[in-house]
Amino acid sequence: MTATFTPLVQLRPPKRTVDLEIDGQAVQVPEGTTLLDACRQQGKEIPTLCYLETLHPVNVCRVCVVEVEGSRVLVPSCSRTVEPGMVVKTNTDRVNHSRKMVLEFLGSSVDLSTTPQVADWLAEYHADVDRYGPAAEPATAGERDAHQTGHHAPPDVRHRATVAQPTKIDNELYTRDYTKCILCYKCVEACGTDFQNTFAIAVAGRGFDALISTEFAVELPKSACVYCGNCIAVCPTGALMFKTEYDRRAAGTWDESRQTVTRTVCPYCGVGCNLELHVQDNEIVKVTSPLDHDVTRGNLCIKGRFGWQYVQSRRPAAEPPSRRVDAEA
Repeated sequence: MTATFTPLVQLRPPKRTVDLEIDGQAVQVPEGTTLLDACRQQGKEIPTLCYLETLHPVNVCRVCVVEVEGSRVLVPSCSRTVEPGMVVKTNTDRVNHSRKMVLEFLGSSVDLSTTPQVADWLAEYHADVDRYGPAAEPATAGERDAHQTGHHAPPDVRHRATVAQPTKIDNELYTRDYTKCILCYKCVEACGTDFQNTFAIAVAGRGFDALISTEFAVELPKSACVYCGNCIAVCPTGALMFKTEYDRRAAGTWDESRQTVTRTVCPYCGVGCNLELHVQDNEIVKVTSPLDHDVTRGNLCIKGRFGWQYVQSRRPAAEPPSRRVDAEA
């Protein structure tokens, strides 16, 4: 009798390749590849804000749009997958004008000063955020109270009550600054089904009233938040920030050029999560995790993300007790 062998692992058939054209160049990529990945494989830089390779794309920032021949509108490259025979253009006047307008709208409504690369993008697309007028002044306490109780208010007051407001500091781990929030949904995705499944935060309100909020707008310590900090890790603008970073920025001592990043393994359990220790002046200022690590994919728990304060509390080694010398010896 001939024995038959059944493999324990069902091998997937190789993906088919798709032929398309990007900026006049013939390109061949695996089926299911996004236009963003296809462009990046060709060395083309596409700006993104709401996109992260470990999260499902939500298509809200529209900075990554490209032009596809035959399409009536510009398409978001972060979520549109390649199709056979596609003709894609990434550097047309229409694309550049759209990116310029998006950056100007964002820069005129929120603070992008702590958003990486945005200064380069503003210069590249000749975006002038000041042509829409000065930034909104923070809302008064009375305006915020009236807005929260549901009283009708003009759009400018509603905008100042939701966006232009003081930084929320209701815990010792991280801060929330709505003046920098672009509603990219990344923190919501990370707290939801993509990673943590805690669902402590969501988008509340509509239009001028839209903002990221806890349930019933309670303070974080009273919410379902487990302080994993994965929302901070994915925030592209600094709206969510380590309290240590916030304090240093406020004191004018935050300097990334003087920081070193050391990769190590979290000591709290045996899962093997990788940590990236950001050190300045011989002090850990924040902890991140690499996106390409197959265990964490950028995520950590509260211990791995915030449980490093004990390193700063090291005491000098006690001096050995001096030997008693007998006078008669």
